[in-house]
Amino acid sequence: MSECRFFAYPSLDARALFGRSWGELNGHLPLVCLPGLTRSSTDFEALGTALAERGRQVIALDFRGRGGSAHAPFASYNILQEAEDTAAGLASLGIKRALFLGTSRGGLVMMHLAATRPELMAGSILNDIGPVIETAGIARITDYVGVAPAPTWEALVADLKQAQGPLFPRLSDADWLRYARQIYRDDAGVPHLAYDAAMSEAFKSFDPTKPLPEFWSGFDAMANQPVMVIHGALSDVLSQQTVEAMADRHRGMEVFTVDDQGHAPLLWDARSQKVIEAFADRADP
Repeated sequence: MSECRFFAYPSLDARALFGRSWGELNGHLPLVCLPGLTRSSTDFEALGTALAERGRQVIALDFRGRGGSAHAPFASYNILQEAEDTAAGLASLGIKRALFLGTSRGGLVMMHLAATRPELMAGSILNDIGPVIETAGIARITDYVGVAPAPTWEALVADLKQAQGPLFPRLSDADWLRYARQIYRDDAGVPHLAYDAAMSEAFKSFDPTKPLPEFWSGFDAMANQPVMVIHGALSDVLSQQTVEAMADRHRGMEVFTVDDQGHAPLLWDARSQKVIEAFADRADP
């Protein structure tokens, strides 16, 4: 099994940021993984281990205020800042070009990088995110961002199953506990948020009756690179209509649909890992 290594690097505003890596640089481009809004590099443990064992280095970053990265003023929790932090992280590792995989918020950061730092990107995998975000999914996310978890892992698992069971109908009890421990941190046996609770400030102005901003310009900036979309068949964030519109604008785009999973596909299974590996091999010049 490939060993996970931890590293830290400073942001341009001197915040201590955190990342993980699996495998070694060996002539192949690394795969850089960017997590969702309140998530961290722990989401990529299974994928990083699998791909590193097959010869590709995987790097995953924690955005500021998440996981092992330092908290910061709330105003800096935005896509522009997170793109800048990502570029700083790659520079700290001496990486000038890479393949990217972004889950949810991480994919939006990738779209911004495509528009502003295209030289960094050799290919992109968007995990259940596109230029149009469904308000139903954001309304669901608004309900839990910043809310303290239940005081025991057993109760937390029950809460997750109730809230997200329709999105992941095939998870076993062991899977739900794995999922919970991937999202929350353990402090002496008690679950806690693994991100700055101030993140909830971004949702206070959310109005489910109004459409969300669209990110077509960022997606269109990916026109000259290979792109794959991983779509959770049960997603409430990325619609089939948006996937089809993306394919119309990027004629070479590949689509991989994950059955019986919603937002966002977990990437634990061998099939998903092999699809990602094959795409990376095709995209790596």
